[in-house]
Amino acid sequence: MNNTWKSICSRAFASPDEPALVQYDGQLSTAFTWAGLQAAVTDLAAQLQQDGLEIAALYACNSAAWVVTDLACELAGVALLPLPGFFSSQQLEHAINEVLVDALFTDQPEPLLQFIAQPVKAQRSVHGLTYLSFDVAASEKQFRKQNVLPPDTQKVTFTSGSTGAPKGVCLSSTHLHQVADSIIAVTDSCHIETHLCVLPLAILLENVAGIYAPLGRGAQVILATEAALGFNGSSGFNLTRFLAALQDCQPNSLIVFPQLLEALVSSNEAGWKLPSSLRFIAVGGATAPPGLLDRAWQQGLPVYEGYGLSECGSVVSLNTPSARKNGSLGKPLPHIKVEIFNGEIIVESPIFTGYVRDLKSWREHGSTGRFATGDLGSIDGEGFIHFSGRRRNLLISSFGRNISPEWLEAKLSVSSIIAQVFVFGDGQPFCVALIATRFSETSDFEIENAVATVNSRLPEYARIKRWHRIAQALLPGQGLASDLMTTNGRPRRAQIKRRFSAEIAALFSNNDIQGNRDEILSEFKTGH
Repeated sequence: MNNTWKSICSRAFASPDEPALVQYDGQLSTAFTWAGLQAAVTDLAAQLQQDGLEIAALYACNSAAWVVTDLACELAGVALLPLPGFFSSQQLEHAINEVLVDALFTDQPEPLLQFIAQPVKAQRSVHGLTYLSFDVAASEKQFRKQNVLPPDTQKVTFTSGSTGAPKGVCLSSTHLHQVADSIIAVTDSCHIETHLCVLPLAILLENVAGIYAPLGRGAQVILATEAALGFNGSSGFNLTRFLAALQDCQPNSLIVFPQLLEALVSSNEAGWKLPSSLRFIAVGGATAPPGLLDRAWQQGLPVYEGYGLSECGSVVSLNTPSARKNGSLGKPLPHIKVEIFNGEIIVESPIFTGYVRDLKSWREHGSTGRFATGDLGSIDGEGFIHFSGRRRNLLISSFGRNISPEWLEAKLSVSSIIAQVFVFGDGQPFCVALIATRFSETSDFEIENAVATVNSRLPEYARIKRWHRIAQALLPGQGLASDLMTTNGRPRRAQIKRRFSAEIAALFSNNDIQGNRDEILSEFKTGH
């Protein structure tokens, strides 16, 4: 029995009528008390076992029903495939067909039923969700057991990543709750009593750190509709509504991506103040510019950056009140060991059970392992991890110099006027950048000064020799193959390079190269 379920049972006995899950749709209302949550999960788990389910998909907006379904599947030993609402129809079809689900929980069944070949065996309503079970042949179940999911898999998470086709990461219940328990341990001094889920629950980070960890410490969880938080799908984001939701909910903790943190910090600078109830704002999903974190702390905002990967249970390291260093990824969680090998971050801990349908990646039950993250970094003398780029993103200049674009982007992002930077220069004699500013009134002269300041601190081979100003910062994608950014705000460099190919080509034009002839020759001769 994991500690999250133990905590729920304990609170159900000691404080049966206190709210455990609260729904927010413009106003707060109790969805489940602790006793009600325990009963709902127990009843649904018994039903799932009676139905003989092995793996179910969950496709729904954030709600108390989502949490009950998740916990019940775990209690019943049913593997769960959460599907993000931002996935394209092609990605949804890919995930469902890869895993071969025998049940579906959803608040919108129509988009998914077209992808499931098996006939519907039964249909019920469970806490407002439609529960569909399918007639899966015994031969298909046997095939799935031998070829689809590794043993001990409880959760399958598909992430859009940097390409359009998602990849299924399989995780055990034991592993996920080790992560949750470590998060509880390192944030114990924050005395978190209420957590507001801002990210979709289908994102592993919110699932583990926003559901398992709070419930595991006996804290109340607030589930809000997207509209109540100001997320209006294709029509954009209503910051005013989001700020109002924070005032209404008065949470102690929440998890945000860097883009949302930028909006909060800018609002605070403009005179709007975050609720004093906030004790821990975790920022993850993508690397936050150090300058943004500094601005947050100058305003007294309790912002802590973390780092993680799906294969490692989402969270690997975290800055905390007792160990914080802006610009770092924090220290490893208590159950995790991290080392640097050939400049790459290697995680040694209980890791994922394997990838869907990739038998070579499958691991034995309860085994630990070493996972090469593909991220470049270092560990300083105090034990803080520092990120310097992705190994696969390394640029190799025409002089054979290895350059991490994220390294240069982080340096430039420290400037208060720069919102986004994308560096290019593979196979070229120098680096160039696409730059978006935070303010439309920022002049090109100010940008040039910011670039010059950073260049003065860089080795000659890594300096930004030319830059192009883009009209506005790129927004997180919607899970489409054509997106320029991933759904959590990471750049999809190939797509960005293709979209701005003319602008980048102009930066590397013959005239530009000729203008840097003396510097290039000097670089070549000295070998620096």
